[in-house]
Amino acid sequence: MTRWLPKSLLGQVTLAVALTLFIVQGVNGFLAWSIEKDRAETGLVNTLGLRLVASARIREGGAEKLVARISPGREVSRRSEQDRPRRMGRRFSGTDFTRETGFQTLPQDRAMPELQERLAETLRENGREFTDIRLVERPVSADPIAQRFLQRLALRRGYAPEDLPDSIAVAGITDGNGWDVVRAPIRKPHERYGPLFPLLQAGILTLLLSFVLWLVLRRITGPLAQLTTRTEEFSRRPGQSEPMEPHGPEDVRRLIGAHNAMEARIGAMLAEKDVMLGAIGHDLKTPLAALRVRVESVENAAARERMVDSIEDITLTLDEILALARVGKSDAAPERTDLAALAASVVEEFEDMGETVDLETQRIVATIHLTWLKRGLRNLVSNALRYGGGARVSVLQEGDAAVLRVEDSGPGIPEDRIADMLEPFTRGEASRNRATGGAGLGLTLARAVAEQHGGELHLSNRPGGGLRAEFRLPL
Repeated sequence: MTRWLPKSLLGQVTLAVALTLFIVQGVNGFLAWSIEKDRAETGLVNTLGLRLVASARIREGGAEKLVARISPGREVSRRSEQDRPRRMGRRFSGTDFTRETGFQTLPQDRAMPELQERLAETLRENGREFTDIRLVERPVSADPIAQRFLQRLALRRGYAPEDLPDSIAVAGITDGNGWDVVRAPIRKPHERYGPLFPLLQAGILTLLLSFVLWLVLRRITGPLAQLTTRTEEFSRRPGQSEPMEPHGPEDVRRLIGAHNAMEARIGAMLAEKDVMLGAIGHDLKTPLAALRVRVESVENAAARERMVDSIEDITLTLDEILALARVGKSDAAPERTDLAALAASVVEEFEDMGETVDLETQRIVATIHLTWLKRGLRNLVSNALRYGGGARVSVLQEGDAAVLRVEDSGPGIPEDRIADMLEPFTRGEASRNRATGGAGLGLTLARAVAEQHGGELHLSNRPGGGLRAEFRLPL
């Protein structure tokens, strides 16, 4: 599931705030919907309760005084013996009161048990006695009394037919001597848009607020993303790009300024190191060359050969140290190169020296620093021949990476020492004799070359024995 989550700071913060806003707005909307629903139900219960409390006095002929005292401005209607409405003072708005021998239940009726209990409690609190109570929701189309009343109500108040409710609440109570039945329209403002409307409203508000938040956060995270890219570039090619222009909020501008100062200081230190190494190389190679000439005057051939070997070891080690320091310092731009042709040229060099190297390639074109990658591959093949007794070079593509693989059939490297072997001056064999491995800078130089290209050098032991070394370069 986490793979679908945004990876950037901008995306994660926006998603977190958007989810929070959606939940909060959704809860608020649902609560408002519930409050409106409860208000409508309470109003219906109070209306029915008032009319049922008044029904006893209406039957006794005291409707005029009762209505004037309880609900001024409202109207009450009553059915006469000839089933014809007759004015008794004022009418109750929205209902007809009838006296019936029984509570008629229709197939279309829907019971309302919760509201029925609330209505019973309201009647008891107001002193209205009864032995049984009924409350149902009934379509207006199934109730002729409700139809006649709603038609009068529409004419009197100027309602359009679509403004009238589709259902009506019918409530009745009995004390054992007939039923008092009242009706009241059911209005459901909370169902105007349905219970999903709060979620829809929350979603729209969340999108609007998230868009505004995204604009604000982008002003913060945009410079941070650029700073990240700049840091990655600096790690590959330190001191070879212009300082980043500070922009964004004040805190981010200060961070960029501090980063520029750090880059400048690191660049100065690296430049000083290069100058120092160049001076050391020059100052050491001159006396080594003179010493090499003087060694020729030694009469003892065995001693002279050992001296020459020592001088050659020192010279080659010095060359590797200087090469390692110069990786990534070239001003030459990388060029598009066929990696299969590069690997073939390295293999040919070893074959010219009498070594056997197997080659398996496929054509892959990549943008590389040809000289450095060639040197790194040469180091891997040299190690395979020295320690593994043979080498096999493969060029292949895995996903979006080009792989230059060198395998041997030697003893491999203990798992707990693989990482250490990439560090400078670390060797599997303890001596510094070049015939058994040299100074231990070959793999370190190869790793530096891989990192120069934005890739990595990966070492692993083969299941069948031997070591596998791979350049993994992004395409």
